[in-house]
Amino acid sequence: MSALLDSLTAGFDGDAARRAALDTTLATGLPGPRSESWKYTSLRALERRSFVAPSPDVADVDTGLVASIPAPRIVFVNGRLSAALSDLGAAVPGLSIGTLSDVDALPAIEDRADAVFARLNGALAEAGVSITVEADARIAPAVHLVCIGAPAEGDLAWHLRHHVELGERATLTVVEHHLDAGVHRHLDNSIVSLRVAERAELHHVRLQHRGAGATSFLRTDAELQAASVYTRVDVEAGGALSRHELDVRLLGDDARLTANGVLLAGGRAHVDTRLGIRHVAKNTACELKWRGIGDARGRVVFHGGITIDAGADGTDARLSNKNLLLSSTAEIDTQPVLVIHADEVQAAHGATVGQLDPNALFYLRSRGLPQADAQRVLTAAFVREPLSTIADTALRAQAEAALDGAVAGLVTA
Repeated sequence: MSALLDSLTAGFDGDAARRAALDTTLATGLPGPRSESWKYTSLRALERRSFVAPSPDVADVDTGLVASIPAPRIVFVNGRLSAALSDLGAAVPGLSIGTLSDVDALPAIEDRADAVFARLNGALAEAGVSITVEADARIAPAVHLVCIGAPAEGDLAWHLRHHVELGERATLTVVEHHLDAGVHRHLDNSIVSLRVAERAELHHVRLQHRGAGATSFLRTDAELQAASVYTRVDVEAGGALSRHELDVRLLGDDARLTANGVLLAGGRAHVDTRLGIRHVAKNTACELKWRGIGDARGRVVFHGGITIDAGADGTDARLSNKNLLLSSTAEIDTQPVLVIHADEVQAAHGATVGQLDPNALFYLRSRGLPQADAQRVLTAAFVREPLSTIADTALRAQAEAALDGAVAGLVTA
């Protein structure tokens, strides 16, 4: 067994179901380079590391770190709920915010042979947030879920499980913030499960800006019922190793998914995103626009998987993944995959990897911009498009500011 699994499972004290999930993980072990979904993301260095669970005490964090994040705001620091930093604000009719223990039965997460961290989460998760919206409730304030990594003695590992459920015709906006309060080398292994009922609308933004030492394995698992709408934007802009798996099943007729994202890898960062979109019902649609940037010795890995099941006639599925290499030592691996088992569908997917347009660079240089500034202007313009689907202007401005700051921090030649 690896040092990683030894340390994560030390002192396990769970029920039979959790024990079974843990035993499966230990028997399977960590995926290696022969695993198709992990061949671009090596775990060899990570498997030699050891982590400890966070102490029950919540680490002190400067309140200024979350001062600009409005209520309702739920904050976790090193995997522990921080009452001091959280602010639920005034009660909102139709909105319930609780803890993981308030959920009678968590939805099952699709188990795959290589889903080792999802199984670890199922065995080890002890905390998380439950967000429920009643039928016909239109929730105006966005709910902010904040996960902060803070310095501590030793390297910590935590496993959070969050659940969001919308009743019929309900609407909600959820914003995830993943950030740091200092230098650390912790591991965050978290899952967000989403259930969107008939004709409900869920809008979701995730801003990940970890420090250079952080490791994250995050998974989002969503189920969409008839005529429901799910829109999301992801900004991945940090961490030593960051992997996010987005699995969405369109189970009801006329369900709609829009999932856009930006992946930035500078320094020695490794950013890995895997989409698993499955069209099950008729007349469903997905539109996926993703942009990636690799700089210095950074590496971007993108897998855009779309499956259209037999009987899912009328599906309209579109994926676009465009990438920029700003350095000869950076790497981008992109893999669009389209599997169709139905006849009457429309589907398109494509991926490109290139460099900044030298003519555009020359034009900006001729107007007096230094080389680095010209690169930043063109790079920022390249990655802005995926954010255009954020309808809330204030939230879009926040996402754009986070993205611009990350772009400015990239190492440019």
